[in-house]
Amino acid sequence: MHDTVDLEDRGLPSVFVATVEFVSGADAQAKALGAEASAVYVEHPIQDRTDEEMKGIADLAVEGVVRAIVERQ
Repeated sequence: MHDTVDLEDRGLPSVFVATVEFVSGADAQAKALGAEASAVYVEHPIQDRTDEEMKGIADLAVEGVVRAIVERQ
């Protein structure tokens, strides 16, 4: 999250990706940093996923990531 804030402060639109398990934690962290962070949340958990499963999760998330970056510009 800190890197996202740093990039935003430099005028670079950014978005972070986390699992749905961390929505409230990410919101709290963003508020603590005074940030309006864009986020895309994916299914949880991701540890112990196969490469193929991770590719599927990424495929589902990429549209949201691109949309969030474009909207930040």
